Amino acid sequence: MPRVIDLECEAPASLQDPDYRAINHGRPGTPFPEPVDRPEGYGFANYQHVFAGGVAREHATESPADDGGLKQMVADMDVAGIEVSVLVDAPNAVIPQVHAEFPGRFITMAVLDPRDGMRAVRELERLVHEDGAMGIRVSPLYTCIPADDRRYYPLYSKCVELDVPVRIYTSMNYANDRPYDLGHPRHIDNVAIDFPELRIIAGLSGWPWIADMVGLLRRHPNLYCDTAAHRPKYFATPGSGWEQFLQFGNTLSQDKIMVGLSRGLMKMSYESLIAEYENLPLKERVIEKWLYHNAARFFRRD
Repeated sequence: MPRVIDLECEAPASLQDPDYRAINHGRPGTPFPEPVDRPEGYGFANYQHVFAGGVAREHATESPADDGGLKQMVADMDVAGIEVSVLVDAPNAVIPQVHAEFPGRFITMAVLDPRDGMRAVRELERLVHEDGAMGIRVSPLYTCIPADDRRYYPLYSKCVELDVPVRIYTSMNYANDRPYDLGHPRHIDNVAIDFPELRIIAGLSGWPWIADMVGLLRRHPNLYCDTAAHRPKYFATPGSGWEQFLQFGNTLSQDKIMVGLSRGLMKMSYESLIAEYENLPLKERVIEKWLYHNAARFFRRD
């Protein structure tokens, strides 16, 4: 059984707050007190059209049915050989609970509003020192503020000071009420230039701008990426756009790629997803790096 560190593990229903999802997937920008109804299928609802319902649960406004909570999730992780997972979709307030109930099994990354300035910086410091947060997640998809906007910079500075990483949403989005390129890798380039000590994860690996992502991985020593939200088998499918990623991921960038299984989004078992990674045309030692060793080094668990 391979050893695995999962870079994207969706929080169980019991930890999610449906209000968070409704706010994140609502209108971009400042809410207006008397909005007019938007066209059917607009915004995040467009994901159900693009993926023919394949991510309907992911972009629903209701919490999913009870799924056994963290206890069941950890049991499933144990069976699949997953030592630790990066927990997403969980409010900051539950971070202490997660670490108290399952110490050492989850990496928790806080979400903070860049428009809160130094208040957000102070809250990040508190979350790290008091609650056990291990970094921050930056989601331009939801804030509609690209990752290199100056409003994030105080948070990046504090991450460097606290020696915790940042995971940045890096991919095209299909919410057709906001720019499609909010997650373009070029925004990470500016962040890495200005904060060379900052450990950065490009979440979702920058598709469809794979050439840019591959180049930036080679350009910046502290930049890594994860494969979250993508079905593993398609990395090896001709015409998928992943050809260069797989080529460099097996050679020059083999030490920079970490897997995000996204089990809830894929609606597959951990074992099935891991098996698809093992079946990719990668060298055996490279598969081990993708599944475990790169993340262990990045999160300093080795």
